Amino acid sequence: MEASVREGALRLSENAYRVLEKRYLLKDEESRPAETPEQMFRRVAHNISRGELLYGADEPTRRRWEEAFHGLMARLEFLPNSPTLMNAGTDIQQLSACFVLPVEDSMDGIFESIKHTALIHKSGGGTGFSFSRVRPQNDVVASTHGVSSGPLSFMSVFDAATETVKQGGRRRGANMAILRVDHPDVLDFIRAKERTDRLNNFNISVAVTDRFMEALAGGGEYELVNPRSGDVTGSLAATDVFDLMVDCAWRTGEPGVVFIDRVNQFNPTPRLGAIESTNPCGEQPLMPYESCNLGSVNLARFVRGEVGEGTLDRAALEEAVRLSVRFLDDVIDMNRYPLAQIQELTRANRKIGLGVMGFAELLIRMGVPYDHEEAAAVAEDVMATVQRAARKASHGLAEERGAFPNFAHSVFADRGERPLRNATVTTIAPTGSISIIADTTSGVEPLFAIAFVRRVLDGEELIDINATFEQVARREGFYSEALIRRVAREGSVQHIEEVPPRWREVFKTAHDISPQAHVRIQAAFQKYTDNAVSKTVNFAREATRGDVAESFRLAYELECKGVTIYRDGSRDGQVLSTGRTEEKPESGRAKRKRPRPRPEVMSGVTQRIGTGCGNLYVTINENGSGGPFELFAQIGKAGGCAASQTEAIGRLISLALRAGVDPRAVAKQLRGVRCPSPAWNQGEKVFSCADGIGQALARYLDQHPNGIEPSSEAEVGGRAERLAGTCAECGSMLEYESGCVVCRGCGFSRC
Repeated sequence: MEASVREGALRLSENAYRVLEKRYLLKDEESRPAETPEQMFRRVAHNISRGELLYGADEPTRRRWEEAFHGLMARLEFLPNSPTLMNAGTDIQQLSACFVLPVEDSMDGIFESIKHTALIHKSGGGTGFSFSRVRPQNDVVASTHGVSSGPLSFMSVFDAATETVKQGGRRRGANMAILRVDHPDVLDFIRAKERTDRLNNFNISVAVTDRFMEALAGGGEYELVNPRSGDVTGSLAATDVFDLMVDCAWRTGEPGVVFIDRVNQFNPTPRLGAIESTNPCGEQPLMPYESCNLGSVNLARFVRGEVGEGTLDRAALEEAVRLSVRFLDDVIDMNRYPLAQIQELTRANRKIGLGVMGFAELLIRMGVPYDHEEAAAVAEDVMATVQRAARKASHGLAEERGAFPNFAHSVFADRGERPLRNATVTTIAPTGSISIIADTTSGVEPLFAIAFVRRVLDGEELIDINATFEQVARREGFYSEALIRRVAREGSVQHIEEVPPRWREVFKTAHDISPQAHVRIQAAFQKYTDNAVSKTVNFAREATRGDVAESFRLAYELECKGVTIYRDGSRDGQVLSTGRTEEKPESGRAKRKRPRPRPEVMSGVTQRIGTGCGNLYVTINENGSGGPFELFAQIGKAGGCAASQTEAIGRLISLALRAGVDPRAVAKQLRGVRCPSPAWNQGEKVFSCADGIGQALARYLDQHPNGIEPSSEAEVGGRAERLAGTCAECGSMLEYESGCVVCRGCGFSRC
């Protein structure tokens, strides 16, 4: 069982302390921690409680709220979003995670938003955009008598800007791009992530309309509309477009789907404008220039009783929700917004997004399997409790401080309801990093793996085991070191007979649960959530496109606001070369992969690429199914420096390909490598010989998309490690969550 780190009354897991030290605690000039976790919570509580002074509180009253906020966080009952933990009480003081910016149909407007994006990313926030206003490719541009390059070209500019700016030194920029399904460029947008060398700082989702879904149900067509003129430019068969979305999501995990009409059905201020986009993980629909402050209560902290027989302490949960709503409302006033427009609209609507984490642990402690009907009932009951308590707290704050300034223009005023302090109060966000700090499961997701291997210094491997599973195993008498090693290797207990059937049901992981069960849990939480629910619908590697299509349709039928899917093995970022955690008894070393033997006769293709050093010839020989097996590169005369370098690159690439490394990952590593003599080749800039080789390999893969051989189970190692790959920083297993990956070993995350 993982040890805990005690600091006064604060008790943290080793993983939590490691993540805080690396990513959250303030640092001195030599990058050493300048505060403890206890001091971090005190810094945040002190700073946020100063918002009370704006509403007439005296200093003793402020101190009482500081103690209440501090206790809420120190007990790990509630944590705000990462920018608040990182920046509250610092010179940055930017406390929001979520922003949406407009993308206008003009050069001035587009590049103004790019500038604003850089400012937001620098301050630690993520950004969402709708590109639906941008005129389609090849449309007329009257001012220049030319033609438009279309939304995708401008997405690439936003992507490049994001790559340049690293958020606050601790969080890398993340974006959401949304395009309406009736935009003329929608087919290109759906395919935008097929290439792995671009738009890597974007999640993408199609804004699907009710009209489209009606056409899909009836097997008919729907109209495409030019956003510049409002003219109908053509029509498409809804089935064809839906099938393309399904195919791309099955192959790459993207695009996701946002049911945009349903989102606007619950827009609290429709007279102020429509909602066009969401934040990067999709759970927070916002108007342009709006931001939202998020936080999550830890449900696991409110379960009482033995594991398997626990009950929810509803009164304690409601009290935590009341305090959390007040905390988040104070955040709105203490926030230093990156743009004046964002400050104005955020304070006018005062949206907050209180969500939950630890739902899977709650179910385990109650003895309820995640994929049983009872779990959906628990989800509805828990979120209804949170929603009622949050609304009640917001009503109370409205009486104390006044309703949100735009209340008179809201649906609540139209319906004659009591004033609210906040236009929205609940959101289910992903909680990758803060759930590690809270030592619980992420958001409303199931367990991703019960145990996994974490690599530390000098290649040493430690097994991280779910503490609740270990507690049950010891209590029920089936614990053993051999069992834990096997669980770490397989990531699941479903085929381990030593684990009693009851506990196999309770301890199901994300990939042991049917996609339909994932969707039903999401729908249960959505029923009592103002904004949206961040949730990943997981699929086994063997899942079909029909399985994905069924989940998209089910999410719409169950009134979700969107859906994101992930099929095991479908992302380029997955590391397929990880060895098994099982050690060789005789050597104590992990098994290593060996290249496949080369056949006597092979066939292939050769490409000529112009570089600054002359013509480069790249030959790619194929495996039996049309995928790359080996690569040779030649430039200049044998014995020269350039020739020897390209030969060496070719040999290393061949070794990787024959060992089963994903060729897309190889191409991605080579693309963009620069030398002093770039050149142009067939309209594309070649920065170096290495870049040219990468281009040749990427071009080959585009032409042979179905020829890439998946590595076998034996090659890729333990199931736990191949689910979403391994962390580039610490080597631990990654978890896939709502378009992002997170490492529970060190807190690394990337969207």
